[in-house]
Amino acid sequence: MRLLSIALLSVAVGLLAGCNPFSAPTDMMDEYVERVARVLDEDAHLSPIPVADLFPRRRERRLPMPELDLGMLDFLSLYGCELQVVVGERNSGLGRVMQPSNVLRYEVRFINAAEDCLPTLAEKKELQAAVRQARRSKIDSLPIAIWNATWATEEIERLFTRTEGVYPLDATGATVDDLTTDVNLMNARLSALLAGRTGTDLGFLDNVQQRWQAEDRLGQLIKSALLLTTRLNDAADLVERRLADYPLCLNGKTNPDADIARNMFYAVYAERVQPYMAAVDRARVGLVAGFAELAAMQQAVMPEAFGPYYRRYLKQSGDESIWAGLDAAVQRHTESWQRLLKQCGMTPGAS
Repeated sequence: MRLLSIALLSVAVGLLAGCNPFSAPTDMMDEYVERVARVLDEDAHLSPIPVADLFPRRRERRLPMPELDLGMLDFLSLYGCELQVVVGERNSGLGRVMQPSNVLRYEVRFINAAEDCLPTLAEKKELQAAVRQARRSKIDSLPIAIWNATWATEEIERLFTRTEGVYPLDATGATVDDLTTDVNLMNARLSALLAGRTGTDLGFLDNVQQRWQAEDRLGQLIKSALLLTTRLNDAADLVERRLADYPLCLNGKTNPDADIARNMFYAVYAERVQPYMAAVDRARVGLVAGFAELAAMQQAVMPEAFGPYYRRYLKQSGDESIWAGLDAAVQRHTESWQRLLKQCGMTPGAS
């Protein structure tokens, strides 16, 4: 009997949670639009939420790495140089199947080992010239290795998955903060590497990419941006329709309908919707902007197939950017409410 009572209580709690329209972002935004429609005596319309594009396939993101013909190097004549060890590791069985991050480390090791080796080859002019040319080739192809070690990895795919819903209401800052710290560190180190500072420490890469594989925050934030943009525009449509139909107040004087609309605005939008929008914006400012920078600094080698994804989901401005679209929806929504409540001598009191 006691077990039955516990089971019934669990079901009741679950049903109550399921009836709470503010328990999840999607339900909350739908409820907000429906309440706007009710207080303004308009018909609610919930527009379809656009589906985020798939993260480009790995084969579309991966750049072909130029192969250096090491046959031009007299391998045995490199004895005493670290470069001989580096080349030997690359030619081993494991070296031929390196992951992109290890390929990047190898390329940097080759560049540095070749530089150290050059002075020891002063009496072997042809070999010295070959090593110098090989080093220059590696420097020229380093941006490709950097791209593959970031955007062409398997680990980054999980971070951008679109299968895990929107950014949750109760998301803690720790995960986003950690990922933001990671991408900022990566941007600083890779920027230095692209600038020619080949002594840059790359030991952080493995830990960062392990966290990428365990998180899905970028995909969630993208879906939240699409949700917020659509529903804020739905609400603005309703407000603008009411403005076009007939005034909420006459001669700047308030009335019961206006009071109800204002109270709903504060209780639902200001107290429920805005805190969620602020959480999404904080994550965007740190995390999305960080990955936008990671892509922007590598535009010179960015594959053509990745460009549309970058411009739509990472870039913060431009006609294609969902983030610019969200900014425009927030501004439109705010201005429509300001115009409506101004009729009644009220101000929204929220941005």
